[in-house]
Amino acid sequence: MFKKILIANRGEIACRVIKTARRMGIATVAVYSDADARAPFVQMADEAVHIGPAPAAESYLLADKIIAACKQTGAEAVHPGYGFLSERASFVEALEAEGIAFIGPPANAIAAMGDKIESKKLAREAGVNVVPGFVGEIRDTEHAVEISNDIGYPVMMKASAGGGGKGMRLAWSEQDVREGFEATKREGLNSFGDDRVFIEKFILDPRHIEIQVLGDKHGNVLYLNERECSIQRRHQKVVEEAPSPFVTPEMRRKMGEQAVALSQAVGYHSAGTVELIVSGADPTGESFYFLEMNTRLQVEHPVTEAITGIDLVEQMIRVAAGEELPMSQDDVGIDGWSIETRIYAEDPYRGFLPSTGRLVRYRTPMETWAGDLRGVDGVRFDSGVTEGGEVSIFYDPMIAKLITWGETRDEAADLQVAALDRTELAGLGHNVDFLSALMQHPRFRSGEMTTGFIAEEYPDGFEGAAMSEQTARVLAAVAGVMATADADRARRISGQLNGPLLPPGDWVVRSCDTDSEVSLCEEGVLVDGEQVVLAFNYTPGDRIVDVDLFDSADEDAEAIASYGIAIERTRLGYAMTTHGRRHDLRVLQARHAALANHMIEKVPPDTSKMLLCPMPGLLVKLHVGEGDAVEAGQPLATVEAMKMENILRAEKAGTVATVNAEEGETLVVDAVILELE
Repeated sequence: MFKKILIANRGEIACRVIKTARRMGIATVAVYSDADARAPFVQMADEAVHIGPAPAAESYLLADKIIAACKQTGAEAVHPGYGFLSERASFVEALEAEGIAFIGPPANAIAAMGDKIESKKLAREAGVNVVPGFVGEIRDTEHAVEISNDIGYPVMMKASAGGGGKGMRLAWSEQDVREGFEATKREGLNSFGDDRVFIEKFILDPRHIEIQVLGDKHGNVLYLNERECSIQRRHQKVVEEAPSPFVTPEMRRKMGEQAVALSQAVGYHSAGTVELIVSGADPTGESFYFLEMNTRLQVEHPVTEAITGIDLVEQMIRVAAGEELPMSQDDVGIDGWSIETRIYAEDPYRGFLPSTGRLVRYRTPMETWAGDLRGVDGVRFDSGVTEGGEVSIFYDPMIAKLITWGETRDEAADLQVAALDRTELAGLGHNVDFLSALMQHPRFRSGEMTTGFIAEEYPDGFEGAAMSEQTARVLAAVAGVMATADADRARRISGQLNGPLLPPGDWVVRSCDTDSEVSLCEEGVLVDGEQVVLAFNYTPGDRIVDVDLFDSADEDAEAIASYGIAIERTRLGYAMTTHGRRHDLRVLQARHAALANHMIEKVPPDTSKMLLCPMPGLLVKLHVGEGDAVEAGQPLATVEAMKMENILRAEKAGTVATVNAEEGETLVVDAVILELE
C-alpha cells in the first residue's frame, strides 16, 4: 500500500479523498493555486505545494507541475479527483514514465473513452446500444447543418472531449445549429483543449441513467447498480439519486452487463461510469443508449456509496496498489435510497446566473463529512469551502454536495428538505431554495422525470416554492412571537421604563398581499382570531429557528409539520426562508398598520433600453455595433462566466445607440454593455 499520495485537485473532492486516505493511514499532499492558498483542503492535507496562479490553465492543468510536486514531496501515487487532469491519457503516461502510480484507469482506456467519437465506435463493437448520430469529423458550420438536417431535429451538438455539461448545445432548428456550432467548438477548446464536435439525435422524453463500474487489475469488473441524474439544467446535473425509480431489476441487469462488457473491451480498472440515455416514452424500458463513459470518479458517487456500503475512493486506491476487489457481483446489493443535491453559487431568482463573491456566512446542520458513507442520521455534507472563503470566477461554482439516505425515497427527500432549511448561506446567490422546491415537487416525488424537468416545470424562471396556507399562518405566528420578544428585549436594554414591562402583543404581519392579525394572549398565539399551536425557542439574534406545528394544544398531540426557518432582520420586520421560499414579512403594530397603507410605493428605474451584464464575466464577443438595427431575440453579446458562454439577446427591437464595453473586458454584475434607442 502507498505511504503517501498527492491529490491533483481542489475543493470538496480533495477534502473527500484526504479523509479516506487518512482513515487508511496514508499521508496526503495537496497542490494549490493562488486562489486556493487558504482553502480547507490545503489545511487538511499533511503537506501542500503551491503550483501557480488562479487560472486552471496555469496551475491545476499543468501536468509537469503536478509531477514536480510529487518528486518534491515523495508522493508515490496521484489521485486526480474529477475534472482537470482526471481524464487526460498523456498525464497518466507522464506519471508512469516517472514511476508514479495513477489512482485511476489505464491510459489506453482513458484515451479510448475520452474521445466521444471513438468511444461510440468501440461501444458498437462491444455490443452496446448507441444513439443514432454522426460519428466523424465535422468540417464547419455548413457541414454541421447538413448533418443535422439528415439526422432530423432535435439534435445535440457535443464537444468530443467535453464533460460536466460544458460544450453542449441542443438544436431544434437549422438556425440553432448555425448559432451554436461555433460556440460549442469554442467551449470545447477553452475547457478541454479540443474543439472537435459530434452531433447525435436528441432522444425525446429522455431520462439520464448511469451505471457505476468498478474493476481491478486482475480482470474483475463489477457494476454497482445505477444512478438517475435526470434533473439537469443546461445539461449539468442538479439532483442525483440511487437507485432510479424508473429502472426495473431486469433493466438494471441488462444495463449493467453492457457496461461491464464495454469496460472489459478496453481493459478497464478502477472506478468509472457508463452513462446511458433512456427513452421515458418507452414503457418497456428497452430503449436505452450509450452516451459516454466517464473514466474517473463522478461527482455523484456518494449516493452509490450510501446504498452499497462501498467506499469508492478506498477501492480506487487499493486497485491502484494492485489489490483484488474484495467482493463479487452477488455481493453488491441495494440498501435503502440516497439522494444528492448540488449546492451551487448561482441565483435561481435571476435565471440561475453564476454568482461569485465571499461567503459572509456559511453554516451547515452538521460538520462536513467525517467518513461515514451515510453521514450522521442519514445526512452527509461534502464541502470544500468555509465561512469567509471566496467563490471565484476561475472554477466550478459548486459550494457543496448534500447527500441524504433513508429507508425509502420519500424519507431521503424529506431529509433533504430538512437539511436545506437549516443551511445558512449569505454573501452570494445560491440555489438552496430551488433544491428544496425540487425535493417537494409532486412530479419529482412521483418519479416521473425527464432531463427536461426544470425547463418544463419552471418555464418562466424560479420564484420560490409554492406556499401553503398552513405555512403562511405558521410564519405569521412565528413573526408575531419574535417581534414581541425583540420588542421586550429592546425595552429592557433601553431602561426607559420602571416596573414590569409589557411588550406589545398585537401585530399585523404582511407577506406580499396577505395581511394577518397576530395576537399573543392567554389563549396562546392567535392568527386572524384562530389559535396556532407552535413549539419553538427563540432568543433575539437567532438566525435559525426550529418550529413544530401541532393540531391542538393537547399535551399528547403529535407535531403535524416541522420547519427550519432561517431568520434575517429587516428594517420593518423579518426575511424568513423555509421550505424553498424566502418570505419578506413586514411586522407592524396594529395601530401603525393602517397608516402604512398610505406610504408611496417606490418605482424601480426603467432599464429596458439597456443591455446589462447579468453576472460577473468576460465579454467574449459583441455581435452588434453602434447604429445597428436589432430585432427582438437577436444575439447582442456573449459573456463567459465559470467556463460557460451565455448569449445575451435583445428583449425588443431598436437601434444600438451606444456601446459601453469592449470585447475582452471583464464585467461586473449589471454593467451596461450597450444602450438601445
